[in-house]
Amino acid sequence: MNRSQLIQEIKNKASFLCVGLDTDIKKIPSHLLSETDPVFEFNKAIIDATKDHCVSYKINTAFYESMGSKGWETMERTLNYIPKNIFTIADAKRGDIGNTSDMYARAFFENLSFDSVTLAPYMGKDSIAPFFNYENKWGIVLALTSNSGSEDYEQKSIGDEKLYERVIKTTCEIGNISNLMFVVGATKAEELANIRKIIPKHFLLVPGVGAQGGSLSDVAKFGMNEDCGLLVNASRSIIYAGNEKDFAQKAKAEAQNINDEMKILLKQFGII
Repeated sequence: MNRSQLIQEIKNKASFLCVGLDTDIKKIPSHLLSETDPVFEFNKAIIDATKDHCVSYKINTAFYESMGSKGWETMERTLNYIPKNIFTIADAKRGDIGNTSDMYARAFFENLSFDSVTLAPYMGKDSIAPFFNYENKWGIVLALTSNSGSEDYEQKSIGDEKLYERVIKTTCEIGNISNLMFVVGATKAEELANIRKIIPKHFLLVPGVGAQGGSLSDVAKFGMNEDCGLLVNASRSIIYAGNEKDFAQKAKAEAQNINDEMKILLKQFGII
């Protein structure tokens, strides 16, 4: 999916919601466990319930890789079930020496056909460069994450700048606004103002709204640009909104509540 298609989808749905399909088989409703592929059946129901209220799905590959080859098949089935007009993210946090990253890029862009992959940039530019060789595919680079450990490295100062600032500036040398996004945690919303000074036009993937306590209005206040420029992810607060047979309906209601707030914000900022 290219940039203009993503922006149009945001306007069409009046939403910049990304739903995280970080599905843990230990947390899905028990009535699904008798199914041949319970995680897929859960994901399918969540997608059917939320697809009108979101513009993106983020699949955290660890939840599928932990189940071995069957989990990989479930991830592929889930990806193929997602409507083609919805932006897909492989939350895999890859990044390695060049030839290895080239293979990772092939795996997620050629074999699985994700629109994007999250990347860990700390081995340097060459470790993520192969992901930017694909047309209409995106690399989503970790910049300032919402976990407490972000203080260990990302927020440390290097001379007169912080490490995450260096990461953003350096990565912009290999990507552009049409194929490069950055991860910025919603719990670091006030830092978004500083980040927007560095990258005013890039899209940002913002986890941490919902179960992690990030504020959607603060994210919009500090991070929204003229194209919206945000994909705000919510995972647990949506997919685990219910744990009975009506789990999908409850997920839909939660997604719609977030979508309603997003619509107000998009109007407020003149996006729609």
